[in-house]
Amino acid sequence: MSDALLARLDKITDPASGKGLVDAARLDGAVIDKGVATIVLKANADEDSATLKAAIESAALELNDVERVRVITTIQRSPGAPTKADAPRQAAADSPRPAKRIIAVAAGKGGVGKSTVAANLAAALAKQGLRVAILDADIYGPSIPRLFGLRDIKGLKKTDKGIKPAESHGVRIVSMGFLTKPDQPVVWRGPMVQGAIQQFLNEADWGDPDVLFIDMPPGTGDAQLAIAQTVAIDGAVIACTPQDLALDDARKAMGMFEKTHTPILGLIENMSVFLCPHCGEPSDIFGHGGARAEAEAMGVPFLGEIPLTIELRERSDSGHPVAFGDGPVADAFARAADAMLASADEARKPAPEIAFSS
Repeated sequence: MSDALLARLDKITDPASGKGLVDAARLDGAVIDKGVATIVLKANADEDSATLKAAIESAALELNDVERVRVITTIQRSPGAPTKADAPRQAAADSPRPAKRIIAVAAGKGGVGKSTVAANLAAALAKQGLRVAILDADIYGPSIPRLFGLRDIKGLKKTDKGIKPAESHGVRIVSMGFLTKPDQPVVWRGPMVQGAIQQFLNEADWGDPDVLFIDMPPGTGDAQLAIAQTVAIDGAVIACTPQDLALDDARKAMGMFEKTHTPILGLIENMSVFLCPHCGEPSDIFGHGGARAEAEAMGVPFLGEIPLTIELRERSDSGHPVAFGDGPVADAFARAADAMLASADEARKPAPEIAFSS
């Protein structure tokens, strides 16, 4: 944390205790990076947080090396109120929903094409005419802007309706990538990441989409757990490759969602086979069929196999998701998207009631 920034913030009086914000332990983070001050404020539900945020912004801007201020708020519950550990999924279910369906796309590790899968599942549904949005929750490594050709977007505007998402190919998108330069790392601790994700989710003007995808950060850490506990996710899609190393981590991702009572909508095998651009012959460079076998062993749906092609790489780099086009990869994503929606519909069905005769 920045000592100079903390000293400024401690001069602001905490309305609840009368102490400075630092002494009152109201701050989860306060850093300055390339002219941007990011402060995480633990807000009380019964206070005027807008006034406090304005005071924080004013104090931070007094520092010569601060050009812009970002205040992220996290809610503290009153003593005796239910905590996240008590009923996280119920609390999330009781909150207003930003979309008809919320689907997380996750992976136990990086490098398996999770964001590519999320982008193209969204593209496949948008191609069908559904209203689709994506929250890029991969704060440290946002890939969605590149995948949708939105790397030149600088900042996100805020209107009376909330944060205005960027849009590409009919898909609404909110990403940390719009708030940082391509070569600028995000050096944040867990609470700051969690607060940013929650603000993106709750304050964006999503436009009531049919499906809101959350492109999850890779792994099973604080950010992933916070999303699974505080968002009423309808289900999770697990992306993996056929090799055993990736499947080991996919099991961990499934285990995390199972512990938070989030339905697993299925596994999708990315890079299932490489299709030679010259002869068309398939090559199982990462093995083949591992995700299908794992899905059968775990008792979860298998959503499909996505081949690796030059076209997929080229269209991803150029910002035109391959699912918007035609061909074997687009067809594979279309089938996977249909299977995912069918699995989500099945997960929503109530458990059958057993009637006993008297």
